[in-house]
Amino acid sequence: MPAPTEIPRLLGRGMTMGDQLARHARTSPEQAAFTFGELRRSYREFDGRVSRLANALRERGVGYGDRVVVLGLNTLEVLETYFASTRLGAICVPVNFRLVADEVAYVLEDSGASAIVVHGPLAALMAKAREKAGHTGPWLVFGREHEGAEDGAEDYEAALAAASPEFDELTVDEQDPAFIMYTSGTTGRPKGAVLTHHNLLMHAFSNMAHLGAGPEDKVWLAAAPLFHIAGLSGLLPNLLVGGRTVLLPSGQFDPVAVLDLLERERVSSCFLVPAQWQAICAVPGIGRRDLSALRRISWGAAPASTTLLRTLIASFPQAEVTTAFGQTECSPITTLLRGEDSIRKIGSVGTPLLNVEVRVVDDDMNDVKPGEVGEIVYRSPMVMKEYWNKPAETAEAFRGGWFHSGDLVRQDEDGYYYVVDRKKDMIISGGENIYCAEVENVLAAHPKIGEVALIAMPDEKWGETPLAVISPREAGDPPTAADLEAWCTERLARYKRPRRIAIVPALPRNPSGKVLKTQLRADRDAGKLPIQSA
Repeated sequence: MPAPTEIPRLLGRGMTMGDQLARHARTSPEQAAFTFGELRRSYREFDGRVSRLANALRERGVGYGDRVVVLGLNTLEVLETYFASTRLGAICVPVNFRLVADEVAYVLEDSGASAIVVHGPLAALMAKAREKAGHTGPWLVFGREHEGAEDGAEDYEAALAAASPEFDELTVDEQDPAFIMYTSGTTGRPKGAVLTHHNLLMHAFSNMAHLGAGPEDKVWLAAAPLFHIAGLSGLLPNLLVGGRTVLLPSGQFDPVAVLDLLERERVSSCFLVPAQWQAICAVPGIGRRDLSALRRISWGAAPASTTLLRTLIASFPQAEVTTAFGQTECSPITTLLRGEDSIRKIGSVGTPLLNVEVRVVDDDMNDVKPGEVGEIVYRSPMVMKEYWNKPAETAEAFRGGWFHSGDLVRQDEDGYYYVVDRKKDMIISGGENIYCAEVENVLAAHPKIGEVALIAMPDEKWGETPLAVISPREAGDPPTAADLEAWCTERLARYKRPRRIAIVPALPRNPSGKVLKTQLRADRDAGKLPIQSA
């Protein structure tokens, strides 16, 4: 990665997130940029804090291409870290706040983190992760709760106060990495999808071109966790047009509170996962709310029933209901179903976004006929640069010159796509991806487990939850649900832990020894598995 002094100072070409923020700070400084509870920050105020943070990080040795890990609940400080990192030409690494210390330590080690920014309530967790990873670099803590933030942690606000609000600009190459977004891997360890400034910019432009962006589309509810690609990428179109982003606090989802926020802040567009929309539609008196400003609502990240889609359309007659489909590695949206097709093509994920080329292929990269099932593969300027430090996995993902999604789809006669299944063993629970191999590796290390396979269990609230099918090491001494809960607590985030278990004599396998998950799913559906709550 070139040092800043080696980069031509062609400042007139800037198009990064930090550049867009600075543009609005110059042209409309008093325009509200972000709302978080009672706190409102103008573009001028927010830009000044971002510059101070960029200078503070620079003073602590963070330079071009260095990785800045950020762990926090949804707060403006997390967003400030995103913008400050990109302004420096550093690479921001958001971390899921639901992870345990071992999982956070892996991200620190794998990314080679130079600096850390962490939310006070998560500082004790980060302290454990830093110790495990042997991290000795600077770390800043924001928020009032600093318990556990020992070993040289500095106060975030004090660091900003001591730094200059004037940033000595440098040119950041838009083809260089902006973020590493960790997504759980099928090999049992997360992979870091490297997204460039250009990836994210093209995604924002393509979204706006596909859906349109007018003066009414200027208040975005950022409801997704900011560590998630939907949280990051969702706010960028709004940034381009100088709109205002309303940030939803993290925590237990409260559908009434969200409706209050939509109504009070005159939100024009938002994205939620199906389980959240279902809870909102069930709020009594929703039809009496003044939601006239809400022009577009989107859903994705998990399957939605046709019943829910019809309820959404009926509950929000003034809004366009759109369906988004894609994955982290694609920044993330690859196909969209527009509102006018919501009923006519109900169940479809729509057609490709502008700048996305799509094929549906078999295992030998031959195109399948319309109506047949195959893997959807992509070519697009929104597709990630690589998997961080994983050349073999990167080469496999791009084999044949196309990015392999792992999603199985079919295309109808009109060119609309329908998701049939996931080629990779992935479970989507409440919008969070759970990869079976990662959980299986943790469970397989339990002394009472001989072998284990993870499959999805349908769940009314979350869409899917993990079901662990276990063959015990000793038939007379199988692990209990309490055994597994205790084992997983220190090793897996809560949302990854199995909600159901089934103890069986042996797992079904094909002649080559591969576990037949299709048989396990069939046994699950037929009621042949002795399923118990975990």
